[in-house]
Amino acid sequence: MSRAAALASFALAALAPLVLAACKPAQTDGRTVSSGEFPRADRPVSKVVSNAFSTEADRDNRGEANMVMDLARVQAGQSVADIGAGEGYYTVRLAERVGATGRVLAQDIDGDALSRLGARVEKDRLDNVSIKPGAADDPRLPERGFDRVFLIHMYHEVAEPYAFLWNLWPALKPGGRVVVVDIDRPTERHGIPPALLQCEMEAVGFRLDEFHRKPEIAGYYAQFVVAKARPEPAKIKPCRVAPAKSMSAQGR
Repeated sequence: MSRAAALASFALAALAPLVLAACKPAQTDGRTVSSGEFPRADRPVSKVVSNAFSTEADRDNRGEANMVMDLARVQAGQSVADIGAGEGYYTVRLAERVGATGRVLAQDIDGDALSRLGARVEKDRLDNVSIKPGAADDPRLPERGFDRVFLIHMYHEVAEPYAFLWNLWPALKPGGRVVVVDIDRPTERHGIPPALLQCEMEAVGFRLDEFHRKPEIAGYYAQFVVAKARPEPAKIKPCRVAPAKSMSAQGR
């Protein structure tokens, strides 16, 4: 399927199950003050159960990382961010791809995982990798710092998606891309329907650029660019998807 046809099929299928829920007054019970001005996610949020999606050998045997980096057109000299880096499966492979003239920022909210990743980076002498803790509602990235931002099998665990994505929006350089890899299943089952992902991304000022379903990545690949502007937090409307609905469109 051509890229244009895939995007059209994706967008049409996305319209059917989605409705916009009215914004509710911001609440701070159980939430950080910084996320209180944003709407709550009107869907379940997966619990973090592991920092490893599957073994690295299994993922390499499928060619997962190379497939994703090829689709994202990761090149030497680029600056990339690996959000929810865990123990660094993508971090170390991105570091090799961008080379000595590129930079990789690995971010996670799990301090223990970052400690293990730090030991790995030091052992492998990955001088082009930096490690930084993030927050549940803010990846804490420098403005206009990145050509690519990767959210790999982790977006369904983000408890404050609207605050998180809104804070991520300024981090892209002109022409930058946000890459999401996830599984087409309900968020409470450690995935997210592509239609719901697209709705949440668009709600805070991103636009779908590419979409692919690939067996090598055990799910789908969705790539987004920034729209012309992002809305003020109070004007963001949370998305809701019917629980029985699922995307049927196929990427190229």
